[in-house]
Amino acid sequence: MKLLKSIPKLKNERVVVRVDYNVPINGNKIGDTRRIEASYETIDFILKKGGIPVLITHMGDAKKSLAPVAKYLKKKYKVVFVDEDLNNKNIFDTLNNVPKGSVILLENIRRYDGEEKNDQKFAKVISTFGKYYVNDAFSVSHRKHASVVGIPKYLESFAGIQIIREVNILDKALKNKSHPFLFILGGAKFGTKIPLIKRFINSADNVVIAGAILNNFYKVSNFEVGKSVVEDGFDKDIKSLLDNPKLLLPVDVIVKRGNKSVVTIPLEIKKNDMIVDIGPQSTALILEKIKKAKIVVWNGPTGFYEKGFTKGTADLAKGIIKNEKVTAIIGGGDTSAVIEKIAKKISKSNIFVSTGGGATLDYLANGTLPGIESLK
Repeated sequence: MKLLKSIPKLKNERVVVRVDYNVPINGNKIGDTRRIEASYETIDFILKKGGIPVLITHMGDAKKSLAPVAKYLKKKYKVVFVDEDLNNKNIFDTLNNVPKGSVILLENIRRYDGEEKNDQKFAKVISTFGKYYVNDAFSVSHRKHASVVGIPKYLESFAGIQIIREVNILDKALKNKSHPFLFILGGAKFGTKIPLIKRFINSADNVVIAGAILNNFYKVSNFEVGKSVVEDGFDKDIKSLLDNPKLLLPVDVIVKRGNKSVVTIPLEIKKNDMIVDIGPQSTALILEKIKKAKIVVWNGPTGFYEKGFTKGTADLAKGIIKNEKVTAIIGGGDTSAVIEKIAKKISKSNIFVSTGGGATLDYLANGTLPGIESLK
């Protein structure tokens, strides 16, 4: 990959920059600004060299506007928010006449069918908005979309500062030689987690299973899981892992039993129970592992985060923050949110919070991403 800092000439040149500003917005208020702020270093570099950043991003909901994001960016930059039709050639009247030192933000790219279909005609159209292309959106680089893998076919392309930071840190986990190495895996979407378990069961000293994916392990182990969320089709994979001594399953859990939250062991889970978090004994055992670890890689909350069951996740986060000798790599939106809420603004150099969710998982599983490969 060519790095952003190797672009030969930026003065007065427009640079198409893929960022990820797919942030939670309630009304006009942004709930989490981390992904926006992660792009500042790349934007600042382009502006300092006299270039004009043309920011492309998406919102998960194609109908949503990026207007609140433009408003937030205006706290730091001179922003020209462009909500014109990108396929209309008149857009160049706007692009060619922005004030010096401005940042251009295009409206939600998901409003165009060609984006998710990676339509080459659409990719070629948006490639005409600049002389160079920079991918600084690690968190969407697992997607084969026009603004991620299509544009590099038409423009000289470079890796942004944030994406290089992500890759360098995650490579530490993939090439890790420090031990003890603890891998904690929670959350849901079992299908995306199996490749990770298989990869890290060999290199890590222990792999801890928590979150909704734990329910599958319990079910295959012939424990009752009650009304807990379970994904079908993974029994064979789980059976191949159960006897591995490196695999650690919680010895107690918190279940929703009627209107009460009850701590129980796997053998005593009842048919109407729902597993919602790891229990206090399991938390204590994992914290002991964290205390001794030299590297911790963690993706996914330990409990039913959306319903407010965050204690297990929060307790493990506190344990990581206390261990100043550990190198911690945290991925996944919910896990990252808990870590940053507890630590306020994390400035510790030993804790890296990835901007990626699915992208982090895919990179750890495969060692690359389509968006990264397209830059090569």
